[in-house]
Amino acid sequence: MALGPRLDLRQSQSLVMTPQLQQAIKLLALSNLEIETFIGEALESNPLLEAGEVSREAGDDAPDAVADGDTPPDAPTSDELMLAGGGEGDAPLDLDPAALDIDRDTGDWSAAPGSGGGEDGPDISEHGDVEADLAAHLETQVGPAAPNVRTAFIARHIIGLLDDAGYLAASLRDLASDLNVPLAEAEAALELVQSLDPTGVGARSLAECLALQAKEADRYDPCMEVLLANLDLLAKGSFAQLKRICDVDDEDFADMLGELRSYDPKPGLKFARSDSAPVTPDVLIRASSETGWDIQLNQATLPRLIINREYYVELRGGCTDKQSKGWLSEKLADANWLVKALDQRQKTILKVASEIVKQQDGFFRRGVSELKPLTLAKVAEAIEMHESTVSRVTSNKYLHCERGTFELKYFFTSGVGGGADGEGASAEAVKARIKALTDAEDPKKILSDDKLVELLKAEGFDLARRTVAKYREAIGIGSSVQRRRQKKLESI
Repeated sequence: MALGPRLDLRQSQSLVMTPQLQQAIKLLALSNLEIETFIGEALESNPLLEAGEVSREAGDDAPDAVADGDTPPDAPTSDELMLAGGGEGDAPLDLDPAALDIDRDTGDWSAAPGSGGGEDGPDISEHGDVEADLAAHLETQVGPAAPNVRTAFIARHIIGLLDDAGYLAASLRDLASDLNVPLAEAEAALELVQSLDPTGVGARSLAECLALQAKEADRYDPCMEVLLANLDLLAKGSFAQLKRICDVDDEDFADMLGELRSYDPKPGLKFARSDSAPVTPDVLIRASSETGWDIQLNQATLPRLIINREYYVELRGGCTDKQSKGWLSEKLADANWLVKALDQRQKTILKVASEIVKQQDGFFRRGVSELKPLTLAKVAEAIEMHESTVSRVTSNKYLHCERGTFELKYFFTSGVGGGADGEGASAEAVKARIKALTDAEDPKKILSDDKLVELLKAEGFDLARRTVAKYREAIGIGSSVQRRRQKKLESI
């Protein structure tokens, strides 16, 4: 065999990720807002595309508008690329069910002041604009209330240092040093801020915040002063000791606690702005007597694009050189691809959502207690798609049903315990059951974690004590000691 350079002809097949197919894959993971931005940019760059109404003649999952003869030659779909190995670097989303839980305010008076957390968030459909934030609300009151311009200036500086809950964390002495003013003037300015609405802002501790509100209500007597100075004992539930220190009887002590409960420990939060945008569901589900569930894409969120054929013919008639014709052909191909890619995205979302509803039928009929363990791989196998495709589809997509609006990822939960059916139970179902047990517990017989384990095991949930404790803390339920104190406070 001779050694030397030579030319050979060989035939081989390979699957290439074109820029358009890469973009089609990325479209699956985009949220509604991102899709709108993407389409807006496409409308600006492609004169053949225009926004239009969606045709319903071909069905709910039909393309928005595809003219005959506009469809380019068949190309591998994004899912085919995944199956061929095009998505090797795309790991499925890490689903942490605990991260989906909403923190609850336990009402523990010993909570650190000014943290700004622990409040129940607004409902998913109740995000509204706030007229003014806390700083703006306070600054409008400073001018008329300030005795002079100098005090008003220091007061506005203090307002700028308040946290979301309305507390002043900075040292007043350091503040006076930074502004190069006497400490007495800084104290006068702080007193001015503390006189503004809402009552309690400008406080440097929880006790001071409650004291300001007690003074406003004309309830700041020596007994209340002692009670506020011993909030740590109140948090521990040492009522007998507190009654002795305050020198009050049971009736007066109960009246003082009732007064405290009427105060706002975080007065600034009512002016806190929410940066969360309103959620518009992508999929709508309602019960149907014929098919069980009627699953539709939300028409309000579907992209509305059409290809302006008349304008294309007009432009083509004016193209006299090869370069102009090439540019026009490229724009037509881009427009065809975008319409097809958006249609594929819609169909994929509907397909994944339909399988989720099928797998979690019990949840939609009876609630979270029937939520089953579900993985991306199980859904991907059922609909014959790649796991990474399902991961993209469930990202930033929402489903609305009679029970509320949920992100599609909510329905993918890990399995825990050994249920009677051998499949285990959903972590969300276990959390819901723990909450139900603690809500119904006798205030005189608070359930310990060991008792919760025993009760759950009797219902088919075989869980370790540390697992129960982890889920209990994840949904904002305190320990048995904390719940005993809280319910003791409520009973007074």
